[in-house]
Amino acid sequence: MTTKEKRLQLAIMNAVHDLPVLVARDQGYFMDEGLDIEFVTTPGMAQVTSAHAATWDNVFERPLDTIYNEGGIDQYRMCEWGIMKRAVEAEAEGLRPRKIVALGASMSSFAIAVRPDSDAYEPEQLKDKAIAVTPFNGSMFTTLKMMEGYVTPEHVKTVNAGSMPKRLEALAKGEVAAVSLMEPWISVANKQGLRVLIESHSTRSEAAGDELDGATLAAMFRAEARAVEDLEKDPTPWIHYLIAETGGLLEPNELHTSRLLHAAPQPYTLERFTDTYEWSLKWDMVVPGATYEMIVDNRAWE
Repeated sequence: MTTKEKRLQLAIMNAVHDLPVLVARDQGYFMDEGLDIEFVTTPGMAQVTSAHAATWDNVFERPLDTIYNEGGIDQYRMCEWGIMKRAVEAEAEGLRPRKIVALGASMSSFAIAVRPDSDAYEPEQLKDKAIAVTPFNGSMFTTLKMMEGYVTPEHVKTVNAGSMPKRLEALAKGEVAAVSLMEPWISVANKQGLRVLIESHSTRSEAAGDELDGATLAAMFRAEARAVEDLEKDPTPWIHYLIAETGGLLEPNELHTSRLLHAAPQPYTLERFTDTYEWSLKWDMVVPGATYEMIVDNRAWE
């Protein structure tokens, strides 16, 4: 597919994942590259307006995935492990295939937080205690990454408590011991007096179908790289996108912008694939048998 044949449909989900895309759109950088893009907004777990009745246990039944599988999106990004799982397992599920086409531009922070009256002051004190995450998404993977340095896998207990707002509700009710959050919800947790035990950045990956040609992807990534330069200079003109996701719970000056980290999209290397795929296999979160050649296509750099 080229931009002359079909208008490019680009996903927009959680702002913390997609800020370089939003900036490139607002600044006209995609237009500068000659791209005609339809931006398709899909619900995300950071949005206060997300439907909490959605089925989150099966990754391919979530809103963004459903739209992609039906042909309504050509390209999207989310956490590195989530893209890995989808790229590996889509074909086995008989769904529209997708490849990893880049290491993405956003490296959003995740944090594990507890109530201020919690008896947990360090991650190992969450041994065998419920931590609210989204199954097979960045909050789950990053939580496991953070926790495995403190307790063995059989003692890490993750549970699905819904969206970020719903997780905070579950924590307040004592239904879970801790919550995994990303921005703007870490800043909400700070404002509410929650205790943050540990934080880590979580990189995005970029996914696309085989129909999207390398030249179009390269143009997209050049536009996002320009947006990254703007964000690294000063993200404040665009933090309103994150603030809006909280539904009034956060003021612009209360967002911890130091947690926002961006870099230009890069090729997805064999070493990166091997490390991420083998780690996912270790946690039994992806099926075996995949190879770099099957899953990765760095055609934007060819």
